[in-house]
Amino acid sequence: MVAKINRGVSLYGAITYNQQKVNDTTARIIAGNRMITDVAGNPDRVMQQTLWAFDNYLLANKNTEKPILHISLNPSVDDRLTDAQFAELAKEYMQRMGYGDQPYIVYVHEDIDRRHIHIVSTCVNEKGEKIDDTYEWNRSMKACRELEKKFGLKQVEDKRKELLEPYMKKADYQSGDVKRQVSNIVKSVFGSYRFQSFGEFSALLSCFNIEAKQVRGEFDGTPYNGIVYTMTDDTGKPVCTPVKSSLIGKRYGYEGLEKRIGYNAREYRNKKWQPKIRNEVALAMHGCRGDRDEFVRLLAGKGIDAVFRENDEGRIYGATFIDHKNREVYNGSRLGKEFSANAFERLFNSPVNIPDLDAPVPDLDRQGGFSSDMESSIEQAFGIFGIETNGPDPQEEALARRLQRKKKKKRRSRGVS
Repeated sequence: MVAKINRGVSLYGAITYNQQKVNDTTARIIAGNRMITDVAGNPDRVMQQTLWAFDNYLLANKNTEKPILHISLNPSVDDRLTDAQFAELAKEYMQRMGYGDQPYIVYVHEDIDRRHIHIVSTCVNEKGEKIDDTYEWNRSMKACRELEKKFGLKQVEDKRKELLEPYMKKADYQSGDVKRQVSNIVKSVFGSYRFQSFGEFSALLSCFNIEAKQVRGEFDGTPYNGIVYTMTDDTGKPVCTPVKSSLIGKRYGYEGLEKRIGYNAREYRNKKWQPKIRNEVALAMHGCRGDRDEFVRLLAGKGIDAVFRENDEGRIYGATFIDHKNREVYNGSRLGKEFSANAFERLFNSPVNIPDLDAPVPDLDRQGGFSSDMESSIEQAFGIFGIETNGPDPQEEALARRLQRKKKKKRRSRGVS
């Protein structure tokens, strides 16, 4: 089971979020503690009554900036709990975390395949004092492990992977509920993979049969930029009406994507993360004998997807690699000039001197890069070292120009020269 604890300033926002799902029949209220009345039996006044239950606590608070707790408890997708068991699970967790005497309300969410619960409470007591949250993460982990045993829940070593696994599969139009499928996949990859350009983000989504496109226009004389997401079939052909990013969430639109890309790029420049797949890609280039399908197959066996972009004449102008194991995305040229689009155009469409697969493969160095023997071998086989780097990606260049103009406009408005 995975527990996620969020703190906020708006009780109304937390209650509204859950109540909207109740109104949409994708969530239900299953329990409450120290509520004014049985909120489950008063659906018409549930918002008002829930807010009243917290009044004395929040009015007494003077110092805590984020007094609202919004907790989600996420068992494995294989676990099957009744409403009564979920309510007991919430009660036990809140007691272990020191919030057992606080007012709280419990919702079971059924808008995704994984049934889970949300708990809204406050971290300040009746005197307005903040409840001790020392070592909260460690205590939460311990509580989850204890409750897994008590309730017979599945114990999983990689909790992060387990939480995302239900969404890490291709969208399927025949399964219906297009918006929910698109939303779940976009949210999952956005928060768990690292990418540094719109092209890398778009290539990542294509692995799950989702196409991301930028849209530009003008409304009442004001220009705007946006993102739409469309479900596709396995060939990349759209199969439904595009879903606006605003229907998924603000952070998945143009500005949210811009911030995410900027953050990832800064982390990359500061060497917080670096490519770990150069050797695997090089070995696949060496072993595919110029066969593109074989190259893709070899990488897939290592948990790596290769996505190529081609123009109308079939020439490769972009290559992107998705490292699913480490959840990182790289344009080929970011791995090195030997992995540029032009290198793969030459490898697949103009192969020369196909290597002898019976020849020994050179050793890899210990740093995750190439040994000199490896570079020499690949260069001799394909002649891909020393050629020009990846050709421009029109879509990414257009986005970069727009972002640059936007930054200049902001600087001028602030009087910065």
